[in-house]
Amino acid sequence: MRSSGRQAVVLFQLGGPDSLRAVEPFLYNLFCDPDIIDLPGAFLFRRGLARLISRLRAPKVAEHYRRIGGRSPILKLTQRQASALSSRLRGRFAGDVHVAMRYWHPMTGDVVDRVVRERIDRVVLLPLYPQYSNATTGSSLREWNRVLRRRGIREMAVDVIEEYCEHPSYVGAIVRNIRIALNRVPVADRGKVHLVFSAHGTPVRLVERGDPYQGQVLRTYQAVTRAGAFALPHCLCYQSKVGPQRWLEPSLRDTIASLAAAGVTHVLVIPIGFVSDHIETLYEINMEVREEAGRQGIRHYDMMPALHTAPQFIEALADSVLRKLGS
Repeated sequence: MRSSGRQAVVLFQLGGPDSLRAVEPFLYNLFCDPDIIDLPGAFLFRRGLARLISRLRAPKVAEHYRRIGGRSPILKLTQRQASALSSRLRGRFAGDVHVAMRYWHPMTGDVVDRVVRERIDRVVLLPLYPQYSNATTGSSLREWNRVLRRRGIREMAVDVIEEYCEHPSYVGAIVRNIRIALNRVPVADRGKVHLVFSAHGTPVRLVERGDPYQGQVLRTYQAVTRAGAFALPHCLCYQSKVGPQRWLEPSLRDTIASLAAAGVTHVLVIPIGFVSDHIETLYEINMEVREEAGRQGIRHYDMMPALHTAPQFIEALADSVLRKLGS
């Protein structure tokens, strides 16, 4: 491994409110992101619009968080992933693993200040988004660079892992967790299961501008179905649409409705791009869409367990770090 003094890994993740009171400021941070509100001349009104949107949306979103325990679990889960990755790298990487959230604490500036205090001169930036999008990984990278510029930091070397959408260990971790969920279905009914792979949606305009996200999601989907050889029907859809603009389709809700109309009674939803549980899995998939599926006649509805600290997933992260450093 090449070495350039003190090193660290920084995990990028979205973040989430740690209390119901934090929902509105979290949403404000989200909608202040130029990658979220990207309109001509938006710099003139972005903050005011973000304040209005967050105020209007906060009561509804807060109710969603109340139903999953009153806060997002994403920081706790990401810290566990950081600890597992640190253990997996021990003896092969001389450095700590930190967590930087994009829209809530610990935020990017806090983590930059920490690595500066610790005199880190080489950082590996590792997004917990397996597929690259300008709205997720791209946004986190731009925020990191903005903070470095504001702090006047020029000496720190940065290595970026942009994606690992087909990493064999990441794919293997998904396959393993799909099998865990399938084993919860009685053997006599297992052949009735339709596998519904759901990825976070993105505006179509991003794809039209060359964003690689949709293509990388498709590559993950194809790699998992190929490796799993499940001999079950499967499809790919998207979720979590926000705002009036056109997003990637078909949606998860439309997909479930179509399957129910076609007589499908057993569905397993696989959150293909999410590596830990948060509002999109715990509420949207596991409560909201589950309730809709039940009303539409789906008798068995399940969600694949999140990857969290699954050994194969952590190995995918560790291998990505070591490869980036030339181990």
